[in-house]
This record gives sequence, C-alpha cells and structure tokens, in this order.
Amino acid sequence: MSSNRRQFLKLTGLTATGLASSSLQGFSETGADSLENVAARKRKQQFNMCGYAAPKLDTVRIGYLGLGNRGAAAAVRITNIAGVEVKAICDNRPERTEYVLDKIKGTTHKPVAYNDGDEAWKKVCERDDIDLIYICTPWALHAPMALYAMNHGKHVAVEVPAAQTMEECWQLVETSEKTKLHCMILENGCYGFFNLLVLNMVRQGFFGEIIHTEGAYIHDIAHSLFDRQRRPGSWRLNENAHRNGNLYPTHGIGPIAQVMNINRGDRMDYLVSMSSNDFTLGPIAEELAAKDPSYSRYVGNPFRGNMNVSTIRTKKGKTIMLQHDISSPRVKSGIYLVSGTKASALRNPEPARIAVGHEKWLSESEFKELEAKYTLPIVKKIGELAKEIGGHGGIDFMMDWRMIDCLRNGLPVDMDVYDAAAWSCIVPLTAQSVAKRSKAIDIPDFTGGSWEHNNKPLEISIEHGNLTGVVSKNSELSF
Repeated sequence: MSSNRRQFLKLTGLTATGLASSSLQGFSETGADSLENVAARKRKQQFNMCGYAAPKLDTVRIGYLGLGNRGAAAAVRITNIAGVEVKAICDNRPERTEYVLDKIKGTTHKPVAYNDGDEAWKKVCERDDIDLIYICTPWALHAPMALYAMNHGKHVAVEVPAAQTMEECWQLVETSEKTKLHCMILENGCYGFFNLLVLNMVRQGFFGEIIHTEGAYIHDIAHSLFDRQRRPGSWRLNENAHRNGNLYPTHGIGPIAQVMNINRGDRMDYLVSMSSNDFTLGPIAEELAAKDPSYSRYVGNPFRGNMNVSTIRTKKGKTIMLQHDISSPRVKSGIYLVSGTKASALRNPEPARIAVGHEKWLSESEFKELEAKYTLPIVKKIGELAKEIGGHGGIDFMMDWRMIDCLRNGLPVDMDVYDAAAWSCIVPLTAQSVAKRSKAIDIPDFTGGSWEHNNKPLEISIEHGNLTGVVSKNSELSF
C-alpha cells in the first residue's frame, strides 16, 4: 500500500483485513496490469441492492461525521425536515461541534458531541440508537468510515467521491450487499432543478435515444487549496499533489449517468483520460514558500494537471465526456449536456437551454412551457422551500429531503452502492490512464451482470403516503 493509504488506515484504526471481507484484497493500486485485472474481474452478486427497499423507519436517527463546511451545513439543514433526529455529531476539532450545537439551539435536536480524538467517530458508528451515518470528512476517510458504519448496522450517506481506490469500491459494494444496508453517495448535482427536468423529459421520450453526454467540474479553488485555516491538514492540496486524473468526477457523471441508465440498462465499458501539465499550483507553491518555508515541500512537486479530459464509452455504444479543472483562472462552470436523436439540452453554466433538432435553441417562452409540463412532483412539492433553506441553491436540501423520504417510506434510494462505486472508480481509473499515455482502461461491472436485465431505470416518485414533511422555514440556513 502507498504511504498515504497506510497513514489513513492507521488514523482510522482499520487495516485491509479489518475492512469488509473482499475478494479483491491484496490488489495493488500502482500498476496498470493489476488495475485491469480488477476491472475485468467477474463476481457473483450476493444480493441486488438496486431497487431494494429497506424496512421503513418512522424516525431516521442520524450521526454526522465531519463538521467542516459541508458537514456543519448538512447537520443544521436536516433540522428542517420532519421525522429525523440528530443523535450525534463528531469532529476532532471541538470548536466545530460547538459551532453546530450553537446553530441548532432552539430546535428539538439534542445531539451528543464527539470530539475527543481522531477515532471518536467509531463510537458514533457503534451506538445502537442510530440508523444513518452521514459522512462529510476528507476523501481518504470516506470508504473506511462507510465500511465501519455498515458493519455496525447503519445505513450510510457518504460525500463524494465515495471511494478512492478500486479495492474500496468493491468493498463498499460487497459490504452493502452483505448487510443489506444502503450506501448512498451524496451527489447533490443529481437534484439540480434543470437536471431533474431533463431526466423526466428523457423518461418521457422527449430526447429520443440518448447518444452523448458531457459533464464537468470547473471551479477555480487553486489558492484555497493552500489555505490551512479553510482546509485543515492541507488534505485537499495533498490529494492534488499525489494523483493525476479526474479527482472529483461525480458532479459531472452523476446526473448524466442517471439520464443514460448507467447500471440500469447500460453500463460504462472503458475510459480514456488525458491531463494537461500544471501551470498554476506549482507557481503558487513557490510564491508561498518564499514567505513561509513550510510550503517548500510542495516546490517542485508534480501537481495534477490543470485540466483533465476523460471520455467513456458505454456497452451500448454511447459516449460521455468529463472535464475536471480546479486550478485554472476560469469562470465556474458545471457543464451538463445531453444529446439525443430528437433533442438536446445544455447548461454551461447558465442559462439552461433545450433545442429540438439542430436549428436553434428554444425561446424562453417555449422553454417555460416545457418546464411547466415536465417538472417533477418533488420539485413542485419542495422546490421553492429548498431554495429558501439553501445549500447550493437548494439542491442540497432536495437531496437530503429525498433521502429521508426514501428511508421513512421504505423506498429504494435514488443513488445506490453501485452508483457510488461506478461514479467513484473514475478517480483511480483516470489516474491509471493518464499514467499510461491515455491508454484505454476497462471499467468494472459492479452489479454482477444485473445492469443488463434486472435493474430498472431510475424513477423519482413521491406518491407514497408523504410521511416526510418540513419542520420550519428558516431562511437563515442558507449556506
């Protein structure tokens, strides 16, 4: 194992043998040949988690791990949803647990704060009065925490990416199947209002057969990577210093994978990935090191290239293009493009547009007519409230509300463990492709073959009793 992997396994108190029993343990992440073997490996599915409805939970009792910007906002935001109880909050920085306790003061939630060291999170997972573990820690801890939580009887909601290695992806799948507990990836992009509109239009046949899609995460956060106050331990800087590929693919791949029925009628077959050189992070490191010698260890470091472009071909011959760039001085853009045999849609980033045929984009009034016709019931029900409560314009709240809705009503979750693995495995596979001069790398079938005949396309329906309500409208909860 790499020194980074050994370090975080030591930090979490886990070892490779202490994680889920995986048929893939022992595979190296450093060689292309071993990765290709992992990708090509066939496995027998223990239990199909796609479409699985876990027993209903009258109240969803939650423990939060990691209270940085994302975790703190999530723990406070959830207090607006009925039928939940925040039982525990955990961070190794006491000031973060105090921050959340102060923010939820006056609500019905009285969580126990865990902040006594790097392994306090285990105590949260081991409690018998928690149903769901919500993970918002640095990336290296996502999979180990998710595995530990499922092995202690908890559903898991894990921030993106859900895993960093092929081994971890397989372990998540096998553990979820073994325990029959959900492992939901917290991909908020899947709940973007335009994305949900397009998804419904695809389901209604408006776009015809989908041919090609594109997704991107282009967001200049180069200087913030070096900010030790905002990013304690420089964990995200270190990620960009030690792996060259698409490190953050799920905002791009998530919503288009749902449109293309990935794992539910089609699957990703292989990918090719290419990165530019780094032209910005190295110079920033040099500039900072001249003032603060502690940054000198980053001088001369081969940082991840500014732009990564990856292309994916599916088993049915459709194509996907993903882009990742967090260090070029560009306007933020979450490109979302869907191209079908009858129509196309584009958000890059705004305004969102739809075209029928190749002549021109629809007018604003024509777009409004389609929006009125195809807007999903979930958006009509809570869309305006979600915008008020906040979280990336409301999509974070939409995601949380829908997750609780599924758990309380005993519904299959929108994003299951196969999605978590398939969307996250792009990280190590693109790194391998880049390292091998953009060699094509196979993408494994995490569903054990069930994608082809058994798994049904995603349908986001809320016609099931409507147990999930809202406690309050607190406009101050806009993060």
